[in-house]
Amino acid sequence: MLNVVDEVIRHADRAGGAIALIADGEEISYARLAEMIEAAARELTAKGTLDCPSGVARVGLACPDGAAYVVLALAILRAGGCVVPIAAELAPPERDVLVRSVALDALVLAGERSWHRRLAGARSFAALGTTIDVARLSGDARGGRPGFDESALAALAPAFVRFSSGTTGASKGVVLSHRSLLERVAAANRGLGIGPADRVVWVLPMAHHFAVSIVLYLVHGATIVLGRSHLAPDVLAAARRYGATVVYGAPFHHALLAAESSGLDWPALRLAVSTAQALPESTARAFAARFGIALSQALGIIEVGLPAINLDAARDEPGSVGRPLPGFEVEIRRESGERAAAGEVGELLIRGPGMLDAYLAPWRPRDAVLEDGWFRSGDLAFVNEAGLLFLAGRVSSVINVGGMKCFPEEIEAVLREHDGVAAARVLARPHPQLGALPIAEIVPRDFAHPPSAEALARHCRAALARYKVPVEFRVVEALPMTSSGKVRR
Repeated sequence: MLNVVDEVIRHADRAGGAIALIADGEEISYARLAEMIEAAARELTAKGTLDCPSGVARVGLACPDGAAYVVLALAILRAGGCVVPIAAELAPPERDVLVRSVALDALVLAGERSWHRRLAGARSFAALGTTIDVARLSGDARGGRPGFDESALAALAPAFVRFSSGTTGASKGVVLSHRSLLERVAAANRGLGIGPADRVVWVLPMAHHFAVSIVLYLVHGATIVLGRSHLAPDVLAAARRYGATVVYGAPFHHALLAAESSGLDWPALRLAVSTAQALPESTARAFAARFGIALSQALGIIEVGLPAINLDAARDEPGSVGRPLPGFEVEIRRESGERAAAGEVGELLIRGPGMLDAYLAPWRPRDAVLEDGWFRSGDLAFVNEAGLLFLAGRVSSVINVGGMKCFPEEIEAVLREHDGVAAARVLARPHPQLGALPIAEIVPRDFAHPPSAEALARHCRAALARYKVPVEFRVVEALPMTSSGKVRR
């Protein structure tokens, strides 16, 4: 059966002593990485922990960013499991929803002592100086029987299940098979051109940006530079020390690098890519002025991969995500379904290799999601006369905070659970570095004694990841409603 880790191992067999990871100054060769993956896979499969008679074991991974995350994620895949990343910022109730939605078969926790539930029968082993806890889940601990067909999932040979919308949204859990992942990696690298001569500085959260980026770098023989700190002086110091040639991050990271005050250059840098959210032109201009290289904005979509990168017009048109990479097509459609004219804003549809294989819950296979091969992105966009693609917003109300997405409905539901709140509406406030921040309007049950902002923030923090907690709470007399009785946004 096709397994993406086979490609990494094959490269290790060829590359041998070439460096795969530089983690806090320690160099790990491809040969050593392969040995570590194999050893961790043996530990994970001991005592039948990853056995799943009805399909492929779904394994939740909670681990700090670093070499251990790389080894454990690839070891789960090597052992035949499907990786379900559990982001560190998730609050306990959000973790519960994830566990139940996927019906996890096992948990792998590294350096994770804040897990909210004692894991019965957990066992431990050591890797990379970290204690790894492994536990098999069953019954109530995994949320009972799955709400999807396990045999249908297994037939896809799933590699990853990724969540893009937290705990709400019509579709949860993007399923990506080993085959689709390799298709994505090949398609993305036709633009990025990553190879053995490259050293990539890592600044993104692995729970959100592992499948294409880390796998792509290792399949193509690059070196990944991992540091303890993502502060700009530390990133630049590591980049200079190890001769980094590529940086792939969010606008937030690039803004910090552009503002770094040492004046030191980055002589080996050949490619700087911005992803996860819209790139402010001011950040692009500042980065280019600071390091002498244009910042290329890329379009990354969890269901699609990396269909477009601004490679040839980044200096003149930094606000564009460029043109589709080879193998991809894009189309802008009006609400009527007709193709939009040049410069006209409409919904962005994409077709190409490596599309999602399914949504997990509720179960929707690829053919039920795509329309004649086209994926509706939910992005508003336009193509100019030169053929460059520009994003113009979202069809839906999703709020993008520093590259992490949250839905207003999710936050509103939490606010309505507060005794002092009768109704709530959450909106996005633009932010120059983070893209947007959530703010809330509330209708109190008692206008004479409305809940304080501190109390509402505390209530939200108990149930939501920190980036979803509104930065402002406004008391209003009423919320605007549509004719059908829904909150107007």
